[in-house]
Amino acid sequence: MDGPAIETVGLIKRYGDVEALGGLDLEVPRGSVFGFLGPNGAGKTTAMRLLVGLARPTAGRARVLGFDVVTESLEIRRRIGYLAQLPRFYDELTPRETLRFARGFFPRDPDTVVEDDLAAAIDLVGLTGKADQRVGTLSGGQRQRLGIAQACVHQPELLILDEPAAALDPIGRRDVLDIMQRLRGTTTVFYSTHILDDVQRISDTVAVLHHGRRVAQARTEALLAGDGHPSYLVEVAGDVDGTVRRLEAEPWVDAVTRTATAEGTRLRVAVSDPVVARQRLLRLVLTDQQLTVISFSPHRVELEEVFVDLVEGARA
Repeated sequence: MDGPAIETVGLIKRYGDVEALGGLDLEVPRGSVFGFLGPNGAGKTTAMRLLVGLARPTAGRARVLGFDVVTESLEIRRRIGYLAQLPRFYDELTPRETLRFARGFFPRDPDTVVEDDLAAAIDLVGLTGKADQRVGTLSGGQRQRLGIAQACVHQPELLILDEPAAALDPIGRRDVLDIMQRLRGTTTVFYSTHILDDVQRISDTVAVLHHGRRVAQARTEALLAGDGHPSYLVEVAGDVDGTVRRLEAEPWVDAVTRTATAEGTRLRVAVSDPVVARQRLLRLVLTDQQLTVISFSPHRVELEEVFVDLVEGARA
C-alpha cells in the first residue's frame, strides 16, 4: 500500500486539565525502523495508546496503515503488533502456548500454517531452547523477547513497541536491538525510547518529543549532521590564544570554539573545506612551539548533543 505507515495531524490528548499530547504531527515511512525519542513523561506512551486504539484523542486525527484510529480501530488491530512497556504473561504457560494463544486472535490460516508461524516467531527471538518451559522460569530479557514474538507472531504490517529495551541489562538490550535489526525490511518498526544509543544504533528515522510536542523529525544521519558544517577537534596543552588567532585568519576556517578540559583546551574548528583542513589544520597547530597536541580527530556529532540542544531549545 502507498502512504505512510503512521500519520498524525494535530493529535491532542487531555486528561482533565493535563495535556499529555499537544498537537502531534508525525509521519512514519513504511518499511522504516522509526525511533520515537523523548525523556520520560514526554507523551510517547500516550501517543502509542492512541495509535493502537487503547485511548481516544481529544482532538486532531491519526491514520495507521491508511485507517482512521477512531472509526477503523478494528481494522488497525488486525494488521499491527503491539508490545506494551511492561508486558504480562501467564507464568504457567510455555512460550509456545503463549504464542499459540496470541495467534488465535488472528484466525486466517489452517493449523499447520499457525504452527509454522509459532516456530518462526520463536526462532526470530532466539527462544527455541526455552519454547516448552514455563514462562515463569524466563529471565527479564527472555520475557521481553517473548513479548516481541507475541507482537509479531501473526506477521503484522506494523510493529509498535513501547520502550522495548528500557528495563533490560546491557546484554538484554543488545538482544532486543538485534531482533529489531532483523525485522528491518520485513515490517515497519515504530518504537519509543529514551535511550539515545539505541536510536543512534538502529533507527532510520527519528522523531523527538518533548512535553507532548514534536520538536524534530528527520532521518538519523541528517540529525547527526548537526549544523551541516564539518569540524575537527584538537585538544592541546598550553596557551592557545595565538593558535586561535591564526586559525581564525584562514579562509577555510568558519569558526573556532574552545572548551577547557582536564589536560588543557579542546578546540572545535568548523571548516568550509574539509579537504584543505585535513591537509593543513594539524600542521598549522603544530607550528606553535608552546603547545603540546594531545589529540586530533574529525568531530562526529552524537545524538546526545542533538537531543539536548532540541529539548533545551524547546524549553526556551
